[in-house]
Amino acid sequence: MEDYVIRIANSGPDDAATIVPRPIARDNWRAALALRVTPAQLPFVAGSQPVAAIALAKAFIRPDGFRWSPYGLYAGATLVGFVAVSHDEDEAACWLYHFFIDAAAQGRGHGGAGLRALLALLVAPPFAARAALLTVHPANVAAQRLYARAGFLPTGAERDGEPVWRLALG
Repeated sequence: MEDYVIRIANSGPDDAATIVPRPIARDNWRAALALRVTPAQLPFVAGSQPVAAIALAKAFIRPDGFRWSPYGLYAGATLVGFVAVSHDEDEAACWLYHFFIDAAAQGRGHGGAGLRALLALLVAPPFAARAALLTVHPANVAAQRLYARAGFLPTGAERDGEPVWRLALG
């Protein structure tokens, strides 16, 4: 699979951070299970930790009949984040679930870079999505700012008690 790379300005010791989404598979599933969010962030991404375990189970059982594809977000060789993509082929849309950056890797721009890399991934095959959708916990102001900067807009709908946000992809 082709890597989708986004470079961002970084205030850390390196000049740039590169985030690459890679499928969770035999070689990295255990590392994905080791990723954590802070206790305060947990209600925003899942009901329990490890968050990746929930998403991997969904990839197996396929809720709503959609194809679920879990991805690790890599900064170089280091797994720094996770997301699950749920693909609704009938609507040519992808839902982003359980998107997070590991607590130890936060504050370095990985969230924004990871989101941009994911959006680049979604417009290419096999997804070829025309829209990206996600829900945002009403109290997660940081995520709302991140998604708004990327162009997502609230739709007015709710899913599981959280507002749905949508981004048209071109």
